[in-house]
Amino acid sequence: MSGVGQYSAFADVAIYAAVRTPWVDLGGALAQVSPIDLGIKVGREVLARAGVDPLAVDSVLAGSMAQASFDAYLLPRHVGLYSGVAQSVPALGVQRICATGFELLRQAAEQLRDEVQLALCVASESMSRNPIAAYTHRDGFRLGGEVQFKDFLWEALYDPAPGLDMIATADHLARRYGLSREAVDRYACESHQRALQAQRDGAWAEEIVTVDNQVFELEGYQPRGISLARRAAAVTQDSHPLPTDLAALSRLRAVHANGVQTAGNSCAVVDGAAAALVGRASACTRPALAQLLASAVVGVAPEFMGIGPAPAIRLLLQRSGLSLDEIGRFEINEAQSAQVLAVAQELQLDNARLNVQGGSLAVGHPLAATGLRLVMTLARQLRRHNLRYGIAAACVGGGQGMALLIENPAYRG
Repeated sequence: MSGVGQYSAFADVAIYAAVRTPWVDLGGALAQVSPIDLGIKVGREVLARAGVDPLAVDSVLAGSMAQASFDAYLLPRHVGLYSGVAQSVPALGVQRICATGFELLRQAAEQLRDEVQLALCVASESMSRNPIAAYTHRDGFRLGGEVQFKDFLWEALYDPAPGLDMIATADHLARRYGLSREAVDRYACESHQRALQAQRDGAWAEEIVTVDNQVFELEGYQPRGISLARRAAAVTQDSHPLPTDLAALSRLRAVHANGVQTAGNSCAVVDGAAAALVGRASACTRPALAQLLASAVVGVAPEFMGIGPAPAIRLLLQRSGLSLDEIGRFEINEAQSAQVLAVAQELQLDNARLNVQGGSLAVGHPLAATGLRLVMTLARQLRRHNLRYGIAAACVGGGQGMALLIENPAYRG
């Protein structure tokens, strides 16, 4: 259907296993670790979790947004090689900004239509290692000329098409949907409270793997490895969820005058990596984590980019023949509080089914890796509560939205 987005339905596609590192605050214990090494860590771990020989993998798909190391071009290839995948297996870099994790799964499912039997999907992001960059000085510096080095982490938030940064696009949505500062702060407070409760309940324990100092060997090649900062011996859980209250959030200054978005009701900046092993459901010898049924991706106006999940979810439901009431859980990335509330209002989503373990406001948003986290968190919720269908979705900078539909293979009606 031209002009309404892209929809793909999948048959016999399963997520065998999925894991992630803890999400660690900017400048924390993971700050000096290359995203390649974080990716190798989760790549190795997900294969072990699935009980799959790395030599059985037919395809490596990997994504990372920022060029956070000088060997960044090699990220997909090195993740595959150092995870033990056969040297003859190709690797592909994938990028759809905040929906990169979803796109990895979509492309893996597409590859399974052909000769691929098993695809290793890895997403890794070091926000701490985003560079201070210059793009205009290759020919040197003119005497008395302007020297332009800028913070890539900050400047990448700006979209020159509408002339707005991501925070301003959320403020646009707040005005369009009548969202007050109190409403967005209240939602952020609830996200933190839900995340803290999920952490206390061990809701993420199955998906998080401990990251410690280690070396990755590859016969015939140079070793790689992880060396944690701040003299840390190991990292075991997400670092950002912290107790807060509405009063504390309300005292924070808005990023833009007359806006509602602050540092407290926008996503946390963190480092982390995630991985999933995707294969044919019919060939899975262990209980699969989830079945991947469909994906939808749409474009929206860049100045209202945060609304992207709404039309993506609508397209997903329309083409799959399901209704909102049939979806047991929704995991929608919390880029900004106003953005999630606008999507929820647009779709009339039930708060009791939306981000019930908190979201990126509390846990953090390592760009490429977030989509995989949303899916694995969603899949485990479906299994824990015996729910059949779930949808994970995210907005995408530049004006896109993407959503995935998964099914609980252990569902008992």
